[in-house]
Amino acid sequence: MYGAIEAGGTKFVCAVSDENLNIIERESIKTTVPEETMALVFKFFDKFKLEAIGIGSFGPIDVNKKSKTYGYITSTPKKGWANYNFLGAVKERYNIPVGWTTDVNAAALGELKKGAAVNLDSCLYLTVGTGIGGGAVINGNLLEGYGHPEMGHILIRRHKDDKYEGKCPFHKDCLEGMAAGPSIEARWGKKAYELTNEDKVWEIEAYYIAQALMVYTLTLSPERIVLGGGVMKQLQLFPLIRKELEKLMANYVSMPNLDEYIVPPALKDNAGITGCLLLAIDTK
Repeated sequence: MYGAIEAGGTKFVCAVSDENLNIIERESIKTTVPEETMALVFKFFDKFKLEAIGIGSFGPIDVNKKSKTYGYITSTPKKGWANYNFLGAVKERYNIPVGWTTDVNAAALGELKKGAAVNLDSCLYLTVGTGIGGGAVINGNLLEGYGHPEMGHILIRRHKDDKYEGKCPFHKDCLEGMAAGPSIEARWGKKAYELTNEDKVWEIEAYYIAQALMVYTLTLSPERIVLGGGVMKQLQLFPLIRKELEKLMANYVSMPNLDEYIVPPALKDNAGITGCLLLAIDTK
């Protein structure tokens, strides 16, 4: 049996499956402080004899195996979790192999192996919700280097009709600061799901996301881009983003069919936990 932890800022999803990804048991645990949340995580997994565990965590996290803080959640604003030795705590509890990556890298792996990018060698997953984060699998390998991708914090051009200053506490008007759910609410005074029929809202949103996809396309050339998260449940965004990306690329490079290139997650809200289970199986 294999364990998986999809660690989010709001909740931890824990699951156990067999080698065929048939889920035996699953539980959602509220993210409070490490002492409380991890006690419940361990209580869940203590019931099973596991071969390996895969963790996909909110970040920033340290993925550099040469680093003294490898396996830590690092500079998160989430109370109690900054500089927390997440991987170390799990390894101390269970003497088994443990895979470690970001939540969005795990989602990219899930969509590549079991979702919208099956039979491809590369996939980029971008979540647009409370924040914006991206992960990628390129040529079958998770994209990591001295650190992990922070795709939500690239700089973008401001839309000519947008006067909003941006919400990111670090960069103000980066992609996350301009296009994440909280920035939509701050700009328009309503949550994204309450603005479904407001065309201007989605025109501006598509403009920002398409710029990001242009950058990722020109730098990583993924075979598919999967867009998930709460904001992307506004499905009217997909054709707007494809149209804007086509305009931005201006025929500079040949592109795949955009209807097939930019897609919603086939695994829906299960992309992350599926990727964590795959990571556990690969880590064994």
